Amino acid sequence: MYQKPYHTEDLSPYSFLVTGGAGFIGSNLVEYLVKYGAGKIRVLDNLSTGHIENINAFLDHPGFEFLEGDIRDIECCRKACAGIDFVSHQAALGSVPRSVKDPITTNECNIDGFLNVLEAAYKSGGVKKMVYAASSSTYGDSPDLPKVEDKIGKPLSPYAVTKYVNELYGGIYSGVYGFHSIGLRYFNVFGPRQDPDGPYAAVIPLFIRAALGAKAPVINGDGEQTRDFTFVENAVQANIKALLGGRALNQHEVFNIAFGSSITLNDLWRVIARTAGISGEPHYGPPREGDIRHSLADIGKAERLIGYRPDFAVMDGLQITYENFKNAKI
Repeated sequence: MYQKPYHTEDLSPYSFLVTGGAGFIGSNLVEYLVKYGAGKIRVLDNLSTGHIENINAFLDHPGFEFLEGDIRDIECCRKACAGIDFVSHQAALGSVPRSVKDPITTNECNIDGFLNVLEAAYKSGGVKKMVYAASSSTYGDSPDLPKVEDKIGKPLSPYAVTKYVNELYGGIYSGVYGFHSIGLRYFNVFGPRQDPDGPYAAVIPLFIRAALGAKAPVINGDGEQTRDFTFVENAVQANIKALLGGRALNQHEVFNIAFGSSITLNDLWRVIARTAGISGEPHYGPPREGDIRHSLADIGKAERLIGYRPDFAVMDGLQITYENFKNAKI
């Protein structure tokens, strides 16, 4: 992975903070920054959902620093942002079902924690650009397809509320304080290092684990819901281009980050089962509360303003992810 650079300038003069850098997307971003010689890479993570194993390979790398801490602690965020040029804020408590079960903790992490990082980045005086993980869940009950950034519906879950509030705060800090951040509305990101364990694991690692064990997975609902699955290298590309190219943007912006095509969960399982050389129909359970029925992104705005052009379609990413999980014996 990351054979192609998504930047043109030398990264060695710059320092980067990746919150949630021991997590799935964060550690992939760290891998890119290490590969292309970033001058300083600081990771802030409390390891509640991230894993130190995801960054073990980087711990002895010159310029890499791991700070174990919580974004709910403002002083920790200030320390993390000190001397930093670019902030990629990936730390959050994900999962729609988890937010339905525990909206208080989701709010504390995703709203209070986000505001702490935003405030610390702004007050640092040195951060040139902050990019943060927004979410396609913000589209809520809007039936329109494909999804375009300026047309959203009502949120369907506490998680969706928290991610929308992030965007509102981003707009306020831009308009009131002149600190212009960029939100990346991720559409179902998947890939290596995505955790298949726990009650809130995402669908692709669960499907791959089931296929490797020659077992049928459980699909919530009828399986005909669609998703615009996005390989993690596409998300890393978006972060790099938003952090570096986004310096020219003089207001808060939000971009869809996806591939721009959708697939049903039933078809997704068939592809993974075929890759694994097995057959078998999935089991079906009740739909998940707060889930969006269909999802498909218009990625034209990201292409126009930051040059985002995803290289990996879902089939490409699935093959890489499947081989990674198989070799890791997950």
